[in-house]
Amino acid sequence: MLVHPEFDKVALALGPIKIHWYGITYLLGFAGFYWLSTRRGRYPWLRFWTPERVSDVLFYGVIGVILGGRIGYTFFYNVDDTGHLIFLSDPLVIFRIWEGGMSFHGGLLGVLVAMQVYAIQNGLSFWTVTDFIAVTVPFGLLTGRIGNFINGELYGAPTTLPWGMVFPQLKDGVPRHPSMLYEAGLEGLAMLLILWWFGSKPRPRMAISGLFLILYGSFRFAVEFVRVPDAQLGYLYGSGWFTMGMQLCVPMLVLGAAFMFIGYRRNQD
Repeated sequence: MLVHPEFDKVALALGPIKIHWYGITYLLGFAGFYWLSTRRGRYPWLRFWTPERVSDVLFYGVIGVILGGRIGYTFFYNVDDTGHLIFLSDPLVIFRIWEGGMSFHGGLLGVLVAMQVYAIQNGLSFWTVTDFIAVTVPFGLLTGRIGNFINGELYGAPTTLPWGMVFPQLKDGVPRHPSMLYEAGLEGLAMLLILWWFGSKPRPRMAISGLFLILYGSFRFAVEFVRVPDAQLGYLYGSGWFTMGMQLCVPMLVLGAAFMFIGYRRNQD
């Protein structure tokens, strides 16, 4: 049986200024995205993506992640005890980032909007941008999930498996799935390796974006079976197993499969 180390969430305190590990993992994710993307830009068919253009698209992406992640959490997860959106009675809650709460699916939507804006301003196809960034985005997912582990949040359901982990902050002594590490390994490392391999050759437009959605949707859906749902939401529709995370992954799977099909179909015509 393993025990969560209960890391101090604050990495560095300088008087009233506190730098949290979670924020550092975000910065590492952005830095890793930039480094990996500039390496991908060396492929002959991706020479358009110079370090300067990667830097520009990263800037747009950061804005999309932060705004979309917060807005997504506010509308998907932040409900009161009666199941009503807190935002409806307290609109300012969306700005209280220090209270915590970011949603991957919201962040994804925010990034997609930001990439569309970037594409329009630079005379590019939306798919040219998303097919390029999709390969290296999982590095940010990897560091973000490590941040969740440091914070001891998004823990899993009870388990008797030998790697079950006790989270002292819960004060129940029950070994649980370290689901944030499962997600780091699947949504982060595994996705990065698969997409890097897939993107190492020219692919039809939409194919890489579609594979990203399929992989994330599949991995996240699977981990949701052993991850405790948000307390304020619980399991949906009285199912005892179906979560909000699963519900948000279903359209990702459908759209991902459609994008890959359309991409390869057009490539054959």
